[in-house]
Amino acid sequence: MLTKLGNKILMSSMKSINRYITGSDEIQHKVFKDIVSHGKNTAFGKQFNFDKIADRDDFRKIIPISDYENLKPYIERIVTNKEQNVLWDTPVRWVAMSSGTTGDKSKYIPVTGESLHKCHYRAGKEMLALYINSFPKSKILSGKTLVLGGSRQINALGDGIFTGDISAILVSNLPFWADFKRTPNRKTILLPDWEEKMEKLALKSVCSNVTAMAGVPSWLMVLLKHIVHKTGKPVLEIWKNFEVFFHGGVSFAPYHEQYKKMLPSDNVNYWETYNASEGFFGVQYSPKSKDMLLLLDCGIYYEFLPVEEWDKENPQTVMLQDVEIAKTYAMIISTNGGLWRYKIGDTVEFTSKSPYLFRITGRTKHFINAFGEEIVVDNAEAALAKACAETGAVISDYTAAPVYFSENANGAHEWLIEFDVLPASIEKFTEMLDNTLKKVNSDYEAKRSYNLSLGMPQVVVAPQGTFFNWLKSKGKLGGQNKVPRLCNNRTYIDEIKKQLNSL
Repeated sequence: MLTKLGNKILMSSMKSINRYITGSDEIQHKVFKDIVSHGKNTAFGKQFNFDKIADRDDFRKIIPISDYENLKPYIERIVTNKEQNVLWDTPVRWVAMSSGTTGDKSKYIPVTGESLHKCHYRAGKEMLALYINSFPKSKILSGKTLVLGGSRQINALGDGIFTGDISAILVSNLPFWADFKRTPNRKTILLPDWEEKMEKLALKSVCSNVTAMAGVPSWLMVLLKHIVHKTGKPVLEIWKNFEVFFHGGVSFAPYHEQYKKMLPSDNVNYWETYNASEGFFGVQYSPKSKDMLLLLDCGIYYEFLPVEEWDKENPQTVMLQDVEIAKTYAMIISTNGGLWRYKIGDTVEFTSKSPYLFRITGRTKHFINAFGEEIVVDNAEAALAKACAETGAVISDYTAAPVYFSENANGAHEWLIEFDVLPASIEKFTEMLDNTLKKVNSDYEAKRSYNLSLGMPQVVVAPQGTFFNWLKSKGKLGGQNKVPRLCNNRTYIDEIKKQLNSL
């Protein structure tokens, strides 16, 4: 039975969610008008003549599509010069540090009061509402949610501006209803040292009635293994009322088998989310499918860039109502955090327009296309899942990169894979990986024909702890940091292999 709090969350949030079906364009138009009104009196708005924007077509014509490098000079005015009214007209007191993949330098994403409360926290309530609506007998709110955030504590930049990763910022500003239902305490979750935090998380969480978890699958699996090692007990014996894992940040596909073994119960649910430093964009719509509902009323105005427009000098986006089912788009966002026509880097594909349901298919920069094969993360995840299913393997982490032509050999793809459970046959695993990639990607299949330009995949088994140690060596431990799945050059894979060879 739901608590009064649960009923309140369910009723208010489901009312908004139901409007996503009947009034999607009206909602997005309202969001558009609201954020543009906030942008008019900013330095960015004055430079790009926001006062001349009468409608969404004007917006697309006047404001260029940007990436982080385009917005970086404005963000530096906030971070370095402590200026206000640069990208948004209310005070920016928080700046999220986002590593993206594993670059040496962090990105800084402005976080406004509006983006905290009208985006991240509102989306969190809608996530709970969708889950509770699907499971009316849920007891999730009778216990605590274990939240595993990032690794950076809050630091003062000066003039009332603070920085940390987005999870630390969210924890520092949590409304009472969310803070009351979360574990561990703020002091523990904001510890800067990842390994110290992991130890204290394990000690504190085993004493709580944990009914849910939220975080990145890779890092929560590390914590669960640590808890089992410390207690000598299975997780579900410690948390007898556990029922759901809200996961996001990376694809869940490579981790599904690990979690089924760690949490062996048909009563454990997995609920996908799509949130980032830049905003909270989607959440799983029902238990029947992993497709996510696009959150339309969280202060984010959406545009979508078709694949054929990516490399054009003046790329043309389509509005939400004009997207096509089963077509790949790069997502462009304008937000109540002051990001304007920002290319977040993710690619999506819609599966429904009533309501707007979608799935993440990859990254605009995370792909392998060294030989015209155009492999994206979605292809990789499908192929690895099939290879694992056929050989009994369980993958912890992986990365892949091209092997370039040499005098004596054609090109190939090298897959550096860390297994929790090794495949029964590495040869069969490689064969299934190759065959599935051919089935899901016609360009790959063509390039593999007769081994003319692309040879068999080269699977290299990495020792356990390889990716953890690599991230640790870069100071990138924590829930906000991810191993790059695909890279169109050998920068990451050679660096990791060099580290392995030095041991």
